[in-house]
Formats: sequence, structure tokens, C-alpha cells
Amino acid sequence: MTPETLAAWSLLGTYSATAVYVIAFIVFVLDLAKRSADAAPVARTAVAAEASGSSAVLVEAPPAPPSVATPTRNARVALALTVVGLVVHVAAIVLRGIAAERVPWANMFEFALTGTGIMVAVFVVANLWKDVRFLGVYVTGLAALLLSLATINFYDAVGLVPLPPPLQSAWLGIHVLVAILATGFFSLGAGLSAVQLIQNRREAGKLPRLRFMTTVPSAENLERLAYRVNVIGFMLWTFTLIFGAIWAERAWGRYWGWDTKEVWTFVIWVVFAGYIHARATRGWRGNRSAILALVGFAAVLFNFTVVNLFFSGLHAYSGL
Repeated sequence: MTPETLAAWSLLGTYSATAVYVIAFIVFVLDLAKRSADAAPVARTAVAAEASGSSAVLVEAPPAPPSVATPTRNARVALALTVVGLVVHVAAIVLRGIAAERVPWANMFEFALTGTGIMVAVFVVANLWKDVRFLGVYVTGLAALLLSLATINFYDAVGLVPLPPPLQSAWLGIHVLVAILATGFFSLGAGLSAVQLIQNRREAGKLPRLRFMTTVPSAENLERLAYRVNVIGFMLWTFTLIFGAIWAERAWGRYWGWDTKEVWTFVIWVVFAGYIHARATRGWRGNRSAILALVGFAAVLFNFTVVNLFFSGLHAYSGL
């Protein structure tokens, strides 16, 4: 097959994976709706009247601590669809790489294509370790949204423009892949932190109507999971920073030059370093910890979108 044909098949795979993720998203939403409908209403107990003979009074019992329910049929189907979408997604990534005769993450479209695949893969693999299907709505929705936006706005045909000389390096395969892996873990950590904030409010009695949250781990357990995932992302991002400095020295003769992309890569590292340090030594738990993790993920998204699109510099390789 010609590179153009392979690229066309890759694009078809991208569309197909997006469609499957949308279907999985809908089924995950139906699962949450069913969980909410099936959740037992808040128990009420009759309190005996005093000996004076006054009428009984209904008193609302305190909510039971949240527990993880057995996965429903909808949750199992939705996860299976997510796996199918991931298989098609990986095929699209591989075909793009074969068509381009290089690693498929040299521009914004390819970075989004591979990055969303890694994000979904991290979610699927995480379910082998811990049941986090409650994040399915977030993961499949975000993957479908980012793939759609990248395909519509950032698509770059294969072979029309050769790679700039700095990108013609083995470090493209190493540095950017590690950054993509880190982004995948940060995205999962952000989802856990967002659910943690909601669970915190529910446990405080401020969101009593979100009954499906009784089937989600407690806020404390969610925070613990988010911390572990973000620590992995932080370690990978540390290597992203180190490998980027080495590559910069090979390409431009200096390890650091205060380029916009370099600065924001360091800002992200500082935010997550602060998150880990504050949680470990300052007792930053609960909402403050979750908010700081979400700030870090927002910086990651800002780095990928705003910095690439609106700032000039040596890293202006968006392909647009």
C-alpha cells in the first residue's frame, strides 16, 4: 500500500475509534443513571415518642459510608466497548506511523492521536489493578472530544512537509513518548481528583441527590489512588524534562534556553512537585490536594494547546 492509502486507513480507524468511544460513553452514562436509580434512599428510623404519649417522629439516619458495588452489566459492556475502541485506536496509530515511516507523534494531530490512546490504555490497564470503571464517562468522553477536535483542527497529511532537522532524531521517539505516557497518567489522576471533590461534598451532606456516588470509593480512597497515579506521572514527567534538555543540547547546543515550551514543561514539573511535597510533608489532604492536582493537569492541557498554538519558539512543530 502507498503511504497515502495507509494514512487514509489510519484516519478511518481514528473516526471508528471515536465512534466506539462515544457509544461507550453513552453506556457508561446509562450505568451511572442505573446506579443512581438503584441506590437505596436514605434510611429513616422511627424514634419512639416520650412516655408522655406524643406521636412518633421520623429521623433521617446518617448516610452509610460509600462502598464499591459489583460492576453492573452496563459497566461491563461499556468497558468492553472501550477495549474495542482502544484496539481500533492502536491500529490507527500504527498505520499512521507506517505511513509516515517514523514514530507517529511529530505534530499536534499525531500527539493527540497517540496521547488519547495512551490515556485510554492507562484506564483499561488500571482496571486490572483496581475497579475504576466509574471514571469511564470521563475517560471515553474526553478521548472522543480530543480525537474529534484534533482531527477537525490539527490534521496533517502524511508526507507533504518533511520533518524539521531537530525532529530527525531518535530523541523524538524517546522524549515525546515519555511525555505522552506522563500525560496519560496525569489525565487519569485528574479524573480521580475531580471525583474526589464531588465525593467530599457528598460525604459532607452537600450533594445528597448524587446517590450513585455511594457506589464509588470514599474520598479518602480516591485521594490515595490519585496520589499514586500522579506520582507515576510525575516520575515520567521528570524524565521528560531531563530527556528534553539532552535533546536540546544535541539540537541547539544548549541544555536550557528559556524557550516557552521549556518554561511550561518546568512549570508543570514544579506544580506536581509541590503537590507531592505538600501532601507528604505539610498534610495537604482533601480538597486542597485534589485542587492542586487539577491545576497541574490544567497546566498540561495549556502546554499542549495554548503554548503550541499561540506562542512562537524553537518548539513550534505543531504541523499547522
